[in-house]
Amino acid sequence: VDFFIPGVSVVGGFSICSSPGLLEREGILELAVKYAVHPPAHWIHTKCTLDSEVALRVGGDFFFDPQPGDSPVKLVLIAGGVGINPLFSILLHIADLHGYQEGKGNGYKMGTVKLYYSAKNTSELLFKKNILGLMNAFPGKIACRFHVTQQSSQICKELQPHITEGRISEKDLEKHASKDTLWYICGPPPMIESISKLLSNIGVPRNCVFFEKWW
Repeated sequence: VDFFIPGVSVVGGFSICSSPGLLEREGILELAVKYAVHPPAHWIHTKCTLDSEVALRVGGDFFFDPQPGDSPVKLVLIAGGVGINPLFSILLHIADLHGYQEGKGNGYKMGTVKLYYSAKNTSELLFKKNILGLMNAFPGKIACRFHVTQQSSQICKELQPHITEGRISEKDLEKHASKDTLWYICGPPPMIESISKLLSNIGVPRNCVFFEKWW
């Protein structure tokens, strides 16, 4: 969203990290805002209080919004660092779709989802406990592989089965290549460019790849 703060001339740009269903059910929208000296982020961390009023504008084409009659697809979500934020929102939406399907027996039939999430070390893996919870709640439907590139400390037992040391590779991704797979990438621009090239190498059509460069 674009985030407009009264009295602050700079417009903020923040990612939604909650499920669209949370907004529908409870009127709550959660944004991920990292502490920074950038005026909007600084205002949120130092001056924002309950009942502060701001304006929001939603935009962009980085979303997953299947309709009940759409053909099922598989998703591969690829996150680098804080690029997990919008992908975590998509993951929560997928969990809602699975839950709705199990409860109502109709609506959109969701395919499998694989999240690849890379960070320097496990302490920088945001939402890791929530992601493990989703994997446990939807076994065989939601899976995740955490990649760490500069891990120096011991990895906790809960995370160990899901950790790979090293970057996300072409070998990791090629096993998911199929005509009914959509690919969503969010992270630093060099990482997006690198992953996009890997996907091109394994024959993924450009119109099946979605990415968001936001810094």
